[in-house]
Amino acid sequence: MIRVLIVDDQTIVRAGFAALLNAQSDISVVGEAGDGREAVRIAASACPDVVVMDIRMPGMDGIEATRRILARPGADSLRVLVLTTFDVDEYVYAALAAGASGFLLKDATADDLVGAVRIVARGDALLAPQVTGRLIREFTRQHRSRPRPPAELASLTARETEVLVLMAGGLSNAEIAARLVVSEHTVKTHVARVFTKLGLRDRAQAVMLAYESGLVVPGGDQPA
Repeated sequence: MIRVLIVDDQTIVRAGFAALLNAQSDISVVGEAGDGREAVRIAASACPDVVVMDIRMPGMDGIEATRRILARPGADSLRVLVLTTFDVDEYVYAALAAGASGFLLKDATADDLVGAVRIVARGDALLAPQVTGRLIREFTRQHRSRPRPPAELASLTARETEVLVLMAGGLSNAEIAARLVVSEHTVKTHVARVFTKLGLRDRAQAVMLAYESGLVVPGGDQPA
């Protein structure tokens, strides 16, 4: 059973999400919060697996709430799914930096929401193509000069580096396996090793690191 905390300042939105998610046989809504501060408090007691988090709320916003929730002890397996709209591009990068595992556009369908919760609950990242494009543009805006790669990247094998680059390109494990002509199980092993060596929580953080280190260049190929 996937335990979900819903965070949104609109009561009717929370109620709709709760009704939809509770109707699923494998999902249970264990709490609702109307702002970031309340979300931090409830997350500590309700122990959700996934937090569905709105970004813009009065008081503490979703970015700060995400940062605080994921910073508490025992939150290693907790995932945050951020709700965003077309007019909050500037927040997408900050939410990823705070530790969010995925993004869902607010005009998504009911099936999209249910699927997104399941995806992040199993440890995968959810980055819609529209959101990934905004992430890259925001990264480019904030980082004018080419950054220096972190020393940890030197610990990766050539194949692990290749897998990291493909993850940053938005490819799933199955797509990476097809590209490299290996089994999906082999890809999962490489992904797990990349996460362990680089101290990453999930694919969302892998995307962040790949761009921040210069391993992947927005609008270009892997740098030499």
